[in-house]
Amino acid sequence: MTQTITADTQNRLQWSLFSLRLGVFVVMLMWTLDKFVNPGHSARIFEHFYGISGSTDIVAYVLGALQLILVLAFMAGVKKRVTYGLIFLMHGASTLSSYAQYIDGFNNLLFFAAWPMWAACFALYLLREQDVKFTVK
Repeated sequence: MTQTITADTQNRLQWSLFSLRLGVFVVMLMWTLDKFVNPGHSARIFEHFYGISGSTDIVAYVLGALQLILVLAFMAGVKKRVTYGLIFLMHGASTLSSYAQYIDGFNNLLFFAAWPMWAACFALYLLREQDVKFTVK
C-alpha cells in the first residue's frame, strides 16, 4: 500500500533529520578538534580503547585532518551513502570498543550517551535520501 506524505509531514521529517545530523556533527566535530588541540589525549584513547600504542602527534593530526574532511562532508550532505555510512561505522566502533565501561555502568554513565547517538547515525543512514535540508545538491 502506498501512502502519500503531506507537505507538512515532509517538512517535519526534513527538520528532524537535519537536527539529528547537526547533533551528530557537533559531537564528531569536538572529537575531531580534540585531535588537534590535545593529540596526547588521542594517543591515550587509541591505546586504551583500541589497543593501538605508539601513536604520535603527527598521527593524531593526520587522522584529525581526514576526520575533519569527513565530518564537514557529512554535515554538508555530500556523498551521503559514503559519508553517513562512515560516520555510522566510526561511531559504532567507538561505542562498541567501550564495552568495559558498560560493564561498570553506574561509574561510567556518560558512555551510555553513545547508544542514542549511534541510533541517530543509523536513522540518518537509512533515511539519507530524505535528509535534504541544508545539504549540497
